[in-house]
This record gives sequence, structure tokens and C-alpha cells, in this order.
Amino acid sequence: MPLTAEIIAIGSELLTPHFRDTNSIYLTQQLNQIGIPVSMRTIAGDHESNLEHAIRAALDRSPLVIMTGGLGPTGDDVTRKVVAQAMRRQLVLDDDLLGKIQARFEARGVEMPANNARQALVPSEADVLDNDNGTAPGLWLTQDQKTVILLPGPPAELEPMFRKSCYPRLIKMAGPRVLGRRIYRTTGLPESVLDSRIAPIYTKYRNPETTILSKLGQVDVHLAAGARSQEEADALLEEVGGQIDQKLGNYVFARTQQELEEVVGMYLIMKEATISVAESCTGGLLAERLTNLSGSSRYFQSGIVTYSNQSKIDLAGIPPLLLEMQGAVSVEVARGLAESIRETIATTVGVGITGIAGPSGGSAEKPVGTVYVAVAGPNGTNHRHFVFSGARDKVRWQSSQAALDMVRRHLMDM
Repeated sequence: MPLTAEIIAIGSELLTPHFRDTNSIYLTQQLNQIGIPVSMRTIAGDHESNLEHAIRAALDRSPLVIMTGGLGPTGDDVTRKVVAQAMRRQLVLDDDLLGKIQARFEARGVEMPANNARQALVPSEADVLDNDNGTAPGLWLTQDQKTVILLPGPPAELEPMFRKSCYPRLIKMAGPRVLGRRIYRTTGLPESVLDSRIAPIYTKYRNPETTILSKLGQVDVHLAAGARSQEEADALLEEVGGQIDQKLGNYVFARTQQELEEVVGMYLIMKEATISVAESCTGGLLAERLTNLSGSSRYFQSGIVTYSNQSKIDLAGIPPLLLEMQGAVSVEVARGLAESIRETIATTVGVGITGIAGPSGGSAEKPVGTVYVAVAGPNGTNHRHFVFSGARDKVRWQSSQAALDMVRRHLMDM
């Protein structure tokens, strides 16, 4: 079985909205590079009993536990004490370590505060990890085939210590192992529907491990394979990923971390095509996403926001009688917007969006979330009717996502 790790980030400040646990992200990245997956990440405050419970639970689950923070000289820095309690060890004064801490202060011409002596208290039989950038030493402990690593909280101290003192030892512990990853980004399929399609595939395999992550208008399928070589990892990923890719078909818009607007931009460049947009309910969001990329001037020509009925008449040439008969939120208006902007700006593709973003303006016939999207191109005009759920911003985002996907599919068929 591969070596797996668990990370415990310690510090009550990390449980507030003002601090981000960047150390755990860094450690996860470093561990993954040498084939060690992280099975759990925990944030624990400075409360001793809660922290001891978290440590004991981690040791029950994981062969490798890495803890960050709580190694300072103040009263709320309790990591050393709690780890010693959890592992049933005595805290002992390390005279050599105390001398190094004192020498660090003397080199700066400062007398060492008495409370810094706490940092020389270490659990018995622990290996001390030198800190070249601060006074808090790291610690490496082993017990019952379990390894516990204590690292200081400041990234400027943690990262050099980890690379110098931990990384080489962990490579030997992990052995020749590679952690390969693959991603399939999809849009247009609800998470439950996507899972029902691919579950018969991925549930047959423990390696690679499959994770499905959903966000607004998008579902990502992540595969992680542990292997003894990159070739073996790639083969495992291809065996499962190839089946998933085939099952999802054109719902997959990227096999990297690319966003949908990046993929659409790539297709526009490949096809030497240009695009213009006429938006109502999205208020310019589609144009913003298309132009939020370097080099987008190669394909994006123009965008208009036709929010009122009069602007639809004046700017997009929508006939007043059509608005009166069909309403501003209709297939006919969406198609008219797409075809008008394409013809007026003389682009390869034109997009029209109209809808009811809410929270007001809906009716029994056209509830809030009703959106019509049309894409006009050399092969004619396609349109779709959507009913999105959620608040106003969510309806607007999903509308722009649907429009981008329709453009992507239109370009694929050109």
C-alpha cells in the first residue's frame, strides 16, 4: 500500500476568515510530487484537548502526520506539549538546541527572552530539525511505524526546513512512486447525470481514484493514480480516463485546467473566426469573459448590452411588433440579436442572449431563470431554451456558460 499523509494546521487564527492555510497547500503539492497522496487536511485551534483529539485521530488513520504551527515561545503555542501527551512521551530540555537559540539572539545583539527557552523543550527521542530562518525548531518523531513531523507556521521557515530536512527522508520512505493526475472538465451535464454515466466505469477501480467536483455550470472529473513510474501511472490513467472520456463525449470541453472561455478562444483562433455578442440579461458578462484573456482582440470584435426594449430596437434592429407579440424574452428575440450583431459587425459568429435573471420579472409562463441563447454562424442559427435556478448572479453566470458552450460546439462543427 502506498504511503499516505495527513496534515494538521494548528492555529486559532486559521479558523477566522482573515487567514488562509497556505502551508497545507504547499505541503500537499510537495508530497504529491514524490507520490505521497494526502488523505485528509485538518485545521485545529490552540485548544489543548481538541488538538490532542485531532492528533490521536490522525495517528489512528494515517502512517504519516505532518503538523504545522504552534511551535513558538508563547503560552498558546502548545503543539510540542500536546504531541508529547498524545504519544505518551516526556518533554525534555535539549541543551544543544537551547544553546543554538541563545546564539541566534546573541548574533543579533539581543538578549534572549526567557520564554524562548520553551522552544528547547522537545518530546523524548525526537529528531530536531534545524531552523535556519527562525527560533522554532522542527521535530521528527516515529512510533509504532507511524511518523509525525512538526514544522513551524511561518512559510518562510516551514518551506526551507521541509525541503532541506524532510523532503529527502520522505523520498526514501515513499520509495519509487509517482502520483499521476488527469482531469476532464465538462459542462451541460448535471453532476448526478454525469455520475450515473461514468460510475459503472470508475467504481471498478481503486487505482486510479476518481473524484467528481461540481461548481456552477461545470463538473470536473479528477483521476489520481499511484504507480512506480510515470509510464505506469499514465497507463492506469489512460485505462480509466479513456473510458470516461468516451462516455462523456462532447460534454468534455477541456482535459487540462483551462476555463471554458479559454477553450472557445482557442477554437476561434484555430478556425480563424471572429465573434460579436448582443446581451440582455447577462449585462455584458459574456463579453467580459471572452475579453478577459490576453490576445482576445484577435477574435473578439464587439459587444452590446441591449437591456431595454428600446435598445433592442435601436441597436439590434429587433422589430417593435416582434417584441410586442413574442416578448423580449423569447426565441425570436434571441435569434434576432445573434443574427443582427453578426451581420452588423461582420463577424463569423454572433451570439444573442435574453432572459429573466430575477429575482422579479418572472411569470407562470416564463419563470425567473428563463433564458434563451442563440448562436448565428456560417451554417445557420442555433438556439436553446434554459431554465436556470439560483439567485440573479447564478442565473447570469450559467447563461454565459451555456452561451460559451454553444459557441464551442458551433465552432467544432464549422
